[in-house]
Amino acid sequence: MKALLSLLAALPLSGFLLRPAAPAPKYAVADIPAALREGAHAVLRADNEVVTVKSAGRLVHTVHRVITVLDAAGDDFGRHTVSYDALNSLAYLRGAVYDENGRLLHQLRPAEIHDQGVGDAGGSFMTDVRVRYADLRQPQVPYTVEFDYEVVSDNALFYPGWQPQEEEGLAVQDATFKVTTPTELPLRYQERQWPKGAAVAHTADGGRETYEWQLSALPAVEEETAAPPLAYTTPAVVLAPGDFEVQGHKGTAASWKGLGQWSYALNAGRDQLPPATVAKVQALVKDAPDARTKAQRIYEMLQGSTRYISVQLGLGGWQTFPASSVASNGYGDCKALSNYTMALLAAAGVPAYVALVGAGDDRPDLRADFPSSQFNHAIVCVPMAPAGRPDTLWLECTSQTEAFGYMGSFTGNRHALLVTPEGGKLVATPRYGAAENRQTRRIDLTLDAVGGATATARTLRTGQEQDLYAQLLHQLGPVEQRKYVTDRLKLPTFTLTKFTLAAAPAKAAPAIVETLGLALPGFAMPSGKRVFVNANLLSRLPALPAQVGERHTPVWLSDAYLHADTVRLHLPAGFRPETLPAPVQLSTAYGSYSSQYQNLPDGSVQYIRRLELKRGQLPASAYTGYLDFRRKISVADKAQVVLLKTES
Repeated sequence: MKALLSLLAALPLSGFLLRPAAPAPKYAVADIPAALREGAHAVLRADNEVVTVKSAGRLVHTVHRVITVLDAAGDDFGRHTVSYDALNSLAYLRGAVYDENGRLLHQLRPAEIHDQGVGDAGGSFMTDVRVRYADLRQPQVPYTVEFDYEVVSDNALFYPGWQPQEEEGLAVQDATFKVTTPTELPLRYQERQWPKGAAVAHTADGGRETYEWQLSALPAVEEETAAPPLAYTTPAVVLAPGDFEVQGHKGTAASWKGLGQWSYALNAGRDQLPPATVAKVQALVKDAPDARTKAQRIYEMLQGSTRYISVQLGLGGWQTFPASSVASNGYGDCKALSNYTMALLAAAGVPAYVALVGAGDDRPDLRADFPSSQFNHAIVCVPMAPAGRPDTLWLECTSQTEAFGYMGSFTGNRHALLVTPEGGKLVATPRYGAAENRQTRRIDLTLDAVGGATATARTLRTGQEQDLYAQLLHQLGPVEQRKYVTDRLKLPTFTLTKFTLAAAPAKAAPAIVETLGLALPGFAMPSGKRVFVNANLLSRLPALPAQVGERHTPVWLSDAYLHADTVRLHLPAGFRPETLPAPVQLSTAYGSYSSQYQNLPDGSVQYIRRLELKRGQLPASAYTGYLDFRRKISVADKAQVVLLKTES
């Protein structure tokens, strides 16, 4: 026995200590069904989200998310960002990354989680919003990332939504969404683009109700041409409170009226102006003949004396700075500037209201059938009655350059929530159609005998067609403007010999005039005795790609506009028109198009083109017709005038 003990004592101790077992592999790429890998850049292996409503003023959102990155195009899924602020605290953020076979490569360490504020160096943000950011991307694909986090929210005006398939190229293997709420706080929800036969599981137990949704085996989707944004085409569940409370301010979002009442009460009494400001306003408008003139003078004063900043400080996301503060400091966010404008108008005897709106150039209208906070901006609504006819004036108070009464693509063509003492009311902002959104272009195109050409082009853009060019005019210098335009001219070889951009007088909508001078070497080279010329120099509309497979999404025509072109083609000496393209006339549910050519008495050729596109949403089956419409336009836009040399 002693000999055995001596022998054991002589053996290395490490021979008897058990090494920690390596974690069992999980999330192996081979376990992903082949159908989900097809056409996918990444696969959402698991998305388990739980929302626990604790009270009218607090909820907890817990997320467990696992994504396999299949190729470099899906690399962005290898990192994750979670925001938090004074009303939303981040309890934890954890992560891990696995190799192709599911073996753990790395566990996210606290030191690898970056924490930073949201803002910019220019000082235009006042915010308590911060983000925590983790990056687990790997140099070799495929790999799998796993993230866990929990947010505790004291801002129960907003409930988290759920849309697992939020990006193109992402397949979904399994995803669940579970919400529990006290019985006295019934859950308000709306299922959107929901698969047929997939039903919510609803149970009740011990004074709490639970709702659970599940999605699985969703192949990756590719955004289709002329389709709504992906957020409006893949399955989603949207939540909203009934009764809620934010920092002691109680309200209800069960109706638009109730939501507006909460916003009005939150900002009541913050519209008082200093006496000096009131006196200044009254002096400004004392000889104004009507309310509209008063409003215009006040708007111009606002633009000349204030600037915009973004305020996101706790309740400051919804409660405005007092009007007196803006008067003293000369700045404010959209709510503060709108509240200040409303106060200025009141001092002039012009009633007005703040209106909440979901702003964005490509943002579809709000869901009117689901009262909830769907807003990110505030504007001012001024009811008017000129000449006895009901009318409404709208003011964008954050811009120092926007035309008086113009909403444009940022806030036009949608609904807003008017905030009144009686509560909220959904109203329509200005509608901009083809009558307002116009591009009228006149070109003189002069050919020489050796194939070169020069051109002068004057383009008048109005309404939403001028929105981008108004930004260029007011935000960039002449050199940057010129470069922007030059980079986007779709001409093979040219020199920009002249360029100007200027505002122009307009009645229905603001207008911008662009003037171009162009030198076009080799534009129409002779071919024997003939020269082939495309008179459509700047307005060709390309055809669209054919639909591959079955179309799934509606045809989404986001803007209505009218483009009208007149081109005068001046011929070189010794040439005459031999053949002019036949006229084209198209009239469809998508819009209309016409083009025609004419010999003029002075020997020149005139080309007139007119394209009007409608705004709207059509069923997926309409894409075939829209494709054909665009193809015919493209063919017509490429038609050529044939010139014949008459001298030897």
